[in-house]
Amino acid sequence: MMIIDAWAQHPTLRHSQDPVFESLRRWNKTETPTEELPLAITVGAMDAVGVSMSLISAWYAPRNIMISNDEVAAFVSKYPDRFVGVGSVDISKPMEAVREIRRCVNELGFKAIRVLPWLWEVPPTDRRFYPVYTACCELGVPFCTQIGHTGPLMPSEVGRPIYIDQVALDFPELKIVGGHIGYPWTDEAIAVATKHENVFIDTSAYTAARYPAQLVEFMRRHGRRKVLFGTNYPMITPGKALEALDSLGLDDEVKELFLSGNAQRVFGL
Repeated sequence: MMIIDAWAQHPTLRHSQDPVFESLRRWNKTETPTEELPLAITVGAMDAVGVSMSLISAWYAPRNIMISNDEVAAFVSKYPDRFVGVGSVDISKPMEAVREIRRCVNELGFKAIRVLPWLWEVPPTDRRFYPVYTACCELGVPFCTQIGHTGPLMPSEVGRPIYIDQVALDFPELKIVGGHIGYPWTDEAIAVATKHENVFIDTSAYTAARYPAQLVEFMRRHGRRKVLFGTNYPMITPGKALEALDSLGLDDEVKELFLSGNAQRVFGL
């Protein structure tokens, strides 16, 4: 069965060493890296459990580019059959952001754009996001974001999934993928994904053993075309993320949609 990871990143050393991730390193009991992670390690982690493709993301924060779009493009160029680029932008410069989104899609061949509200400390209804949504609609690419609380020690409230409701009302044709399942507001995430045809949830940052019961029920029933598999690699390896998948009681159709079919449809892969 094909597997697509909807949320991963191949980190630069700048990203790996950024102080904002200190709390995650504490949780995972890992030291701050001192060397670049080789691309072969990332591909090897995918190979270990048969992940065919990973959508790898750029990371743009205020005054700080942790992983640039050009760096993502360079990673993709080395493994074009395994990596799919996801761009990011500086929302504080709206016209520059729009031009960069066009470059990401038209020149770099990226399949989505991701901006994380917690990095900017504003909700996705903030006016600075709206040019990004417009550009994504014009170019026909999904907007990816984080829903739920933040592991880094930053305010979580901007990740409330209910904010996505207003965005989806304003941009009904925009495909929106909310990563990290929306916990502890998973019911909100399910409600918004149920209400809006183009809103989806990805399971990144959670192992299958930790999916909330209501999310698993949603996947089994009316949400079978709404949930995408993701890891948040390198925080969680694909092998670790998938460990308890068979214990969820998903039928073959749901499993196929979850692991690859929904991502293929949403991202046009």
